[in-house]
Amino acid sequence: QVQLVESGGGLVQAGGSLRLSCAASGRTFSSYSMGWFRQAPGKERDFVAGINYSSNRTYYADSAKGRFTISRDNAKNTVYLQMNSLKPEDTAVYYCAAYWRYRGAYYLYYYLSEKYDYWGQGTQVTVSS
Repeated sequence: QVQLVESGGGLVQAGGSLRLSCAASGRTFSSYSMGWFRQAPGKERDFVAGINYSSNRTYYADSAKGRFTISRDNAKNTVYLQMNSLKPEDTAVYYCAAYWRYRGAYYLYYYLSEKYDYWGQGTQVTVSS
């Protein structure tokens, strides 16, 4: 069992930056690849970024490339999402999620929310124009 708690959301002006954090409970954080997803009102939950359990591969949605950076610190059981050059269309609830490494094939499924095993409660990001 893994419990995930996101933090770092808030209100920021367009062009600004935020860093989201997701703290995981338990001693098996390094057994999970991690993803960030977001959901805007009335829209589906979309993939934003992913990182495999060993941090040697990262994945980004086209909307995040060049602006967002995902990273993790296995010693702190935490995954981060650094978001720069924020736009009003980035406004959403941001969720982190854990994908058990022994499920395999993360490189194929990283963008599929239904493949993740655990989810946080989300943190709101609002970007004003």
